[in-house]
Amino acid sequence: MIWLKIAIGIFMVMEIGNIVILYFMPDSKLANAMGYFKAWEKSKRDSDVHDMAKYLVNWVAGTKLIFIMLLGILLFTADQKALVITAAAMIVSISSFYWRLYPAIRKMDQRGEIDPKNYSTTLGWMIAGMILLFGLAILISFVL
Repeated sequence: MIWLKIAIGIFMVMEIGNIVILYFMPDSKLANAMGYFKAWEKSKRDSDVHDMAKYLVNWVAGTKLIFIMLLGILLFTADQKALVITAAAMIVSISSFYWRLYPAIRKMDQRGEIDPKNYSTTLGWMIAGMILLFGLAILISFVL
């Protein structure tokens, strides 16, 4: 059970970092902030577009916050079976990145709209690492 808790904890720390950056430093290139996207700077030229972009960034941060709070509750209250199911749900939900988000950022990256170039590949590997982390945690929880 400890490996599942460690995996969930690592994910929570990473996401808390993302939340803080999105809320308070969205222009940054830390975590997964908006500074990677050249369109973020372009949006600042049109206040209506930028207001909508800021709204969406804060919406994502708020959604991540809800998600992390629920994970925290599970981390401290769930039994082994519930933690395994949680880790499996994390694999499914994180994998959704490859359905819509990865193709979009890859396309922008190929068009030179992401800085640094090939950040989409780095992000793809980071997401794969999180999926692997949860998969290994599930596997180890059954072995140990």
